[in-house]
Order: sequence, then structure tokens, then C-alpha cells
Amino acid sequence: MKWQPKTCWILALPLLAAGCGGDDPVYDVSALPAGVTQHSNTSYPATTVGTGATAASQDLLTGGIGKAGLGTTAPPAYADAANPTAAELRRNALHSNYRAILDPSANGGYGRLYGPNIDNNGADTLGDGLIPGKEYIASIDDGSGNKRVVVAVQIPANFDTANPCIVAGPSSGSRGVYGAIGTAGEWGLKRRCAVALTDAGKGVGLYDPTDDTVNQIDGTRTTRTLAGALNFFAANITDAARATFNAAFPNRLALKHAHSQQNPEKDWGSDTLISIQYAFHALNQELGEQAPDGSGKLKRFTPANTVVIAASVSNGGGAVLRAAEQDVDGLIDGVVATEPNAQPNTTAGYGVAVGGTPATLYGKPLIDVFTVANIYQPCAALAPSVTMTELTATGALPTYNFIAAAGMTARATNRCAALAARGLVTGITTADQATNALQKLRDYGYTADNDTMHNAHYALGNAPIIAMMYTNAHGRFGLTDNLCSMSMAQVNGADGVVVPVTPNTKAQIFAAGNGTANGAPATPVVNNSVGGARSWQWAVSPTSGTTDLGLDSALCQRALVTGKNPVSDTALTAATTPTLVDSQRVQAGIAEVLLNGNLRAKPTLIVAGRSDALVPVNHASRAYVAFNSKVEGAASQVRYVEVENAQHFDTFLPFAGFDTRFVPLHPYFNRAMDAMWARLKSGTALPPSQVVRTTVRGGTPGSAPALSASQVPNFKADPAAGDQIVIGAGNVLGVPN
Repeated sequence: MKWQPKTCWILALPLLAAGCGGDDPVYDVSALPAGVTQHSNTSYPATTVGTGATAASQDLLTGGIGKAGLGTTAPPAYADAANPTAAELRRNALHSNYRAILDPSANGGYGRLYGPNIDNNGADTLGDGLIPGKEYIASIDDGSGNKRVVVAVQIPANFDTANPCIVAGPSSGSRGVYGAIGTAGEWGLKRRCAVALTDAGKGVGLYDPTDDTVNQIDGTRTTRTLAGALNFFAANITDAARATFNAAFPNRLALKHAHSQQNPEKDWGSDTLISIQYAFHALNQELGEQAPDGSGKLKRFTPANTVVIAASVSNGGGAVLRAAEQDVDGLIDGVVATEPNAQPNTTAGYGVAVGGTPATLYGKPLIDVFTVANIYQPCAALAPSVTMTELTATGALPTYNFIAAAGMTARATNRCAALAARGLVTGITTADQATNALQKLRDYGYTADNDTMHNAHYALGNAPIIAMMYTNAHGRFGLTDNLCSMSMAQVNGADGVVVPVTPNTKAQIFAAGNGTANGAPATPVVNNSVGGARSWQWAVSPTSGTTDLGLDSALCQRALVTGKNPVSDTALTAATTPTLVDSQRVQAGIAEVLLNGNLRAKPTLIVAGRSDALVPVNHASRAYVAFNSKVEGAASQVRYVEVENAQHFDTFLPFAGFDTRFVPLHPYFNRAMDAMWARLKSGTALPPSQVVRTTVRGGTPGSAPALSASQVPNFKADPAAGDQIVIGAGNVLGVPN
């Protein structure tokens, strides 16, 4: 607002103070938050649809390629694949990150139930869905020069100055700054809000020690030296140590989330809050008026007059809950967290019951659960009760049977035998051993709804990737530590042998990568595999002498979490591998990332898929809601919605078998945002906690019929008694079957 002169005792923003004896007034001008460096602000006019890479042919949401471009599997081509420009990388990063968070197929609902062309009322009225506006890019650092959290604030050209709003969307998974573009980004831009995106200390930071090259803030690559202050991530290693490491472990790679030695998860909340502070600054720079004394732009938009919703999914969902817990300044008005990675800092004083039956295990840290899954999942996937036997129309096994499709059945069988030899499963036959392994997972908090998911989750590498990355991250281990005899590298597809990283892949990683060791290009490698280093899929453990999917390393990672040898159940010492100190480092890092459950009475809507086998609901959403009840009691404004037949990865839904068995969770993120908007703007009550009963598409795997709106019904204002989720005595969350 423009300052109006007032008497010395009646002060109004943006005037901070004025003396009565002729002192000059002091204006309340916007300033960069502490630790934030602004790098650029670029206008995206969104005048065309196509594959152009320049700012003039892009927009905020789709990178200029529109609804059709986002729906196309292949990303737009680079003019020079070995030297993509920053603009091209931005465009393709929007393409890959948007598609990674939802089902981009028409039969799955894209372009019909959701997508850039669908308006706030669910109608197909927005055409290509391009959204013009300006994007501000900044980075957050703690003064060390090593943190480099990237923030992108998008201000649509039609920003609603009369009803100002900000949607804060930290990235899901380990993704970069555009990781939440398809969730918080799209919803917020369509609502005419500014959107504050951040990688929250994760992001696509691929470091190659072979040539000392890094990603810069804008995604382009150069050497660490040439990047200077724009270096996004490089391993903390001297040139001499790098030369020694390269000689012993050639062609290895490092990733920021795993190897930054920052334990970035501990800062997800504060990074999200700083992104909101920066969004206010960007808004005031863009739309505020200059102070009369020329000292800066006046604070036109503040937390007092601007609605702020913190919203994201998965790791981003955990980040917004953490931000709300840490929000001592009252920046956030409402929270939406879908399938959040959110674990309480205690399992005492609350509980979970399903269908009246108490859960025996709940609220465990994510890495605790994953190191168990990493041991038992490949064997459990062979259990007769969960074997994928349905056929496609052509008579082939559906893609859903990833263990079989990846040719891993024999190696999973070896894993069962290796577990049995160590006394970790019982049974003489593979079927019996697999059945016992499945029970081990059930005993550790996985549910029957997860039984048929272990096959895909393990074969796609989720457990091996997370177990490696998060033990490194929590323990603040670096590239050269080779924790549990593991490193990262590009490998060949035949037998997992380490190869040099492909130059074009490295050049394009900002756009194509997701910040994890998912094989594009980094893959977890077992350094001490018999016969030479191999990827986890092909590793031969020294103990078993078989291709058992790297069981020795998996057991080491489990020991880091528990402080005990998982086979002998004896305590680690200074002489064991891993050592007790190694484990203490990991355990200290785990403690830093657990949540306190105090959401400060903020309206909060948590949504989860009942079949989520990546972030199991007993250890995350269900446990956190019950824990919040213990912490906040009657002050809590948390509502919890659990969606039947929904799992963690909507992007898996086009796969044969997924399409017939599951419904998308993404529509429920949008509905949760709509409900939160109505709550904050109109006082409409949030939907009560409930189970939403959905109907799967069925049909033939790989060619399921089109999803209809009736199969994914909305929340109910008055759910039936058999669908209500309630908090009972002892803060026990009661979930109906």
C-alpha cells in the first residue's frame, strides 16, 4: 500500500516509525530473508505452444508445451543434446516433474478429471493450460556455501491482488525445485496465487569426481571451480583425496540428498518457511510501490493480509507438516499433506486400530521400516499368496510382475536361501521361506493392502535406493566413506558392471533426474561383490557367494539403524562392521528428522492411500494423526482422509496390473486444496476424517477402461458410520476396515 502521512502517534503500515521532533519517517520496506541470495527473475509470457526453449515461448506451469506436451512421454528435444541451455533444462524439468507426480494417461484421468486444461470447477475450459507470469529464482545457504537450497517463486500475471494468496510447495521425493509443479504449483497458479517451490535441500545435484563437474543453480553443468557460488553440490573432498578415490573406485558418482553431509531432512521445515518469506519479498518487489525515500519496495503483501497454504505430497508432505510445527511467526494459515513421509518422535501415548484390532507396530522412522523391507521384500514377493499370475490379453504376464519381468526371480530365490541360512526366515522350500518373509513384513507394520506391492517396489529398487541414500544422509557420510561397502555409479544393463557416466545423460540430469540413485544415471553399487563391483541387482555377497541382491550390504544398513547385528542380535562395537560409532551417527540423524506433532492448531488435511507400500500408513499418516491428538488434544484441527485402492505412485498407474487394481490419489490432493481454500476463505468446515470408498477400473491388465469420476468420489460432509475415522480413548486412531 502507499504510505499516507500520519501524526507521530498514529502509525500505519508500511510506516514503521516517525519521530515527533522532525525526524525522518522510517518505512517498512521488503528485504531478502536472511541467508537468501536472489539469482534471477524472468518473465514467461506464454504466447505460444510448442517445443521452444526461450523464455518467450515458455510459461510458468508447462514450460510452453501445454497440456498435450505434458501428456507426451518423450520430452522435447534439445538443440544440442550435449549442451542444453538453462531454458531448455527448465522446460524439460517441468515436463518430467509434472509427469512424475500423476498418471499422465487419458484413461487414467489426465485431461479429463485433472490437468492443465481443467479449471477450478473441474471443467475442460483452459485449453493448453499455459499460465503467463514471472518467476523469481533464489537460493538459501547457512553461510557454509554447502547448503544451496533452491527456491522458485512463480507469480501469475493474473495474481489476485484483492485476495492475495501463496501456496508453498516443497518438492516430493528427492526432486529438484520443480518437484511440486503438478500438485501445489498447478493448483496455486490456477487459483491466481503465487507459488513458492523449493527443493528443500534435496534436488538434482549430481557430482562427478572423475572430472569434478557439478550442476549449477540453473541446471547447467561445469566444473566446481568455474561454478563458484552457483555450484549446487559438490562432494566435500580435496583434489588429492579425489585422485586417490578415483584410482580406487573409478567412475563413481555422488548425489546431494545422500552425500551433502547436511542431513537435509532436518531442515525441510525451515527451508519451506524461508521459501514463504522469499515469496512475500518477491511479491512486494513485483507488485509493491517504491517507498517515498527510495529505500525499497513497501510491504504491500504480508502474512496479515495474505492467505498461505503449505501443501505437497510424500517428502513434501512431511516438509509442510514440519514447517507448520516450526511456524513460530504465523506464516502458514492451512496445511495439506498427501501421503506424507511424517513420523512421530515417540510411539508412546497414542495408538492405531483398524477394524477394532490394535496395530502392534506403528510410528517407526522411515529408514527403520525401509531397512527391514530391503532385507525381506524380494523374498516375500515370491510368496504363493501374492504371486502375480493374471495374464494380459496377449497371454503374457502383466508388467505388474516386476520381479519376473526384470529376470530377478532366481536372484530373489537366492535371497530367500541366504536369509534361511542366516536364520532370518524359516522354511525348507522357497515358497515357505517367502511366506515367512511376507509375515516378517506384516509384523513390522505393513498391511495386507501392501502384500501385492512388494513385488514392484523392490524390483524397481525403492528399498535398495532408500536404504542406501538415507543411511548416508542421516549419518552425514560422504562420497569417500563407501558406507556398507556401497557407492553410486552408472552401470551397464547386462550384469551391473560400473561404466563411465554417459555425457549426454550427465548434461541433461537437471531435467531428467529425480535426485535419487534410480539408475538415471546413478545406481547403488556393491563395491565388495565377489568378482568385482556390481550394482545391487547383480551383487554377489561375500557371505553367501550367490547373486542374492547384495544381502550383506542390506544387513549392514539394518545394523546402522538398530545398533545391532541383525543376524546374531549382538551389539555393535568399535571392531564390528559397521561400527558402533557409525550406527550412532545414523541414529542421531534419524532423531533430528522426527516430528513433534504440534501443528499449532492450524487447519490441516492429511490424505493417504490405504495401499501405500512406500510410506506405510501405520508408520506415517495414521501414526502422525494419532500422535497429533496426543500433543494438541482439543486444539487440534487435523482431519484425516484415507482413500481405498490408492497407493503411493500415481505415475505407476499406466503399468499393466496397476491400471486395473488402483485408483489415482492426485484428484484427492486437488480436492483437499479446494476444501482448505473454502475453510480459509469462507469458513466452511473441513470434511470430517473418513475412509473414501473407491471403485477400481478392473478389466484387462494394460488396457483398463477409462476412469470415471464416479469411481473416485469426493469427500463426504457426513460420512456413514462405517466410513468414519475417529480418535478414541488413549488417543487411538480408529480406522474402519
